[in-house]
Amino acid sequence: MPAAVVLLSGGLDSVTVLAVAAAKGFDTYAMSFAYGQRHAVELECAARQAARFGAKAHEVVDLSHLGRLVAPATALVGDSALDVPKGQDVASAGIPTTYVPARNTLFLSYGLAWAEVLEARHLFIGVNALDYSGYPDCRPAFIESFASTANLATRIGVEAGEPLRIETPLQALRKHEIIALGLEHGVDYADTVSCYDPAQDASGAPIACGSCDSCQLRRRGFELAAVPDPTRYA
Repeated sequence: MPAAVVLLSGGLDSVTVLAVAAAKGFDTYAMSFAYGQRHAVELECAARQAARFGAKAHEVVDLSHLGRLVAPATALVGDSALDVPKGQDVASAGIPTTYVPARNTLFLSYGLAWAEVLEARHLFIGVNALDYSGYPDCRPAFIESFASTANLATRIGVEAGEPLRIETPLQALRKHEIIALGLEHGVDYADTVSCYDPAQDASGAPIACGSCDSCQLRRRGFELAAVPDPTRYA
């Protein structure tokens, strides 16, 4: 079967993408990143979901130095003095402080390196340009630009007859449509983490804050999908 690298955070969107890639018949190779994120519990979900959907391998890349470098500019890492915004209008203008500088550029670059080694022509990422927090590295223009760069800068792009493709199956879907797609492919959303600032119970299981941008989008998505939300909220 053709190989594909799937960027897998352990969140709702990325797990849906993994399920879609598996359903399309790809041999999936999952890649996650530990960059000092406040919601690092998501990596445990990523490991279980990679196994559940039969990934051939699951690599967790240590980018802890990234968290230290970007801490002054993002609230999403544990080293930051900034608070995760809560209770704000998700549709408000401006890029929120939960944006991590150059995150998707770095993630895609690591995925690209692995894809070249695997001779994989497909690199999946769960970006979305509709129900999201306004991050610039989720826009179609960025993905198109990165794909062009990838095919200019790699041996697989220059010598292979088929160009490498950045696959974004969720790009034009609303959150409730993403949830419906995932349920169609057997995703267990109880074992995903979307919250930017989760707590954990005595067993280590995550408890979502319920009011950050990501929690708001997730809650609204399950409401519009008309299915029970399995998330535990504070």
